[in-house]
Amino acid sequence: MALEMKVPSPGESITEVEIAEWLVEDGDYVEKDQAIAEVDSDKATLELPAEASGIITFKAEEGDAVQVGEVVCLIDTEAKKPGSDSSEDTSDKKEEKTDVKEEKEDKKKEDDKAEAKAETPSKTSTPEQKQDDKNYASGTPSPAAKKILSEKDMDAKDVDGSGKNGRVTKEDAVNANPSMGTPGNGSRGESRSRMSMLRRKVAERLVSAKNETAMLTTFNEADMSAIFNLRKKYKEDFKEKHGVSLGFMSFFTMAVVRALDMYPAVNSMIDGKEMISYDFKDISIAVSGPKGLMVPVMRNVENLTFRGVESEVKRLALKARDGKLTVDEMTGGTFTISNGGVFGSMLSTPIINPPQSAILGMHNIIERPVAIDGEVEIRPMMYLALSYDHRIIDGKESVGFLVAIKEALESPEELLMDNKVKKALEL
Repeated sequence: MALEMKVPSPGESITEVEIAEWLVEDGDYVEKDQAIAEVDSDKATLELPAEASGIITFKAEEGDAVQVGEVVCLIDTEAKKPGSDSSEDTSDKKEEKTDVKEEKEDKKKEDDKAEAKAETPSKTSTPEQKQDDKNYASGTPSPAAKKILSEKDMDAKDVDGSGKNGRVTKEDAVNANPSMGTPGNGSRGESRSRMSMLRRKVAERLVSAKNETAMLTTFNEADMSAIFNLRKKYKEDFKEKHGVSLGFMSFFTMAVVRALDMYPAVNSMIDGKEMISYDFKDISIAVSGPKGLMVPVMRNVENLTFRGVESEVKRLALKARDGKLTVDEMTGGTFTISNGGVFGSMLSTPIINPPQSAILGMHNIIERPVAIDGEVEIRPMMYLALSYDHRIIDGKESVGFLVAIKEALESPEELLMDNKVKKALEL
């Protein structure tokens, strides 16, 4: 009996996936629940487990886009596992399949050789070339070639001659192109690879966000001295008790929650002719995964503590690194935080993560001279960037929101911890 394996629905609104990689070979014996393929949706990469044990036959190839519910492989559930009585038959089938495959490869090699031979230009000289070979010394262009090269403003020494002893012929001059620079001795090859469905979808959304929103970016900077001091004083105790580091993300997340309470329009989005505002804060965090940018979501961050935020950031970052994020963990979000500073970015204009209306960009922290009460001091400074959809967020709100972030980062004990640092850090 042949069991038809169909593409399951990875999540709501997803109608198509792409076969990213088959984890088994066509004709292999697979066990029930064994991972047989990785499939890309527009939100995440998922593993496809075998629904039964048996011999697998592919109905789709790597890179194919298949609809949810479409058959991607057959599993012969009556086939015996290798090593059983019928293993010899199975072996014969595999050998036969291998022979067929080798024959196809040999035929392809012969076709490639024939094609290469057909494309190789003939070395038979034309009468004009023979005359060039006879009358002109090595490296000297013929009069016709010299005229053509002159019109192209080219030197004969920059052209490889096909005449005898490398003489430049008229045909060489006609086919010659001006150099765009002096090539070095290194490789000048190139390669092409198919973008994953996830990567293509990210690209589409970024372009859509630029084209379909009235996106603007406002900037500010924050003195990170207070946070540096808190981390220096409490980070060891925090890690020892909670098993996670006291990083910058928890401070930024808490600052965002406070600012969203003050400016609820930033925690809103457009749906047709209506504006939807949320009383919860689902914060998306942009992280780099093996297949590109991924944006998992922390749910109801308004209810999380510093420990809760750091634990959730660590959990999602590890899942993103291992390619284990689920569709649910990638769906939703009312506001995004992007930390380009971990890669050394000094300043950028982050692109809104649609359908959200705003995104906060963090950048690297650099010691710079700043004026403090009329005196120049060296402080750890970070540039902040808020990109927002001007259709529903006014300039006053966007600037006020970013100032609120700055204030919270520069006075975390008072504005984020209610002057109770140990209680806020659960120490």
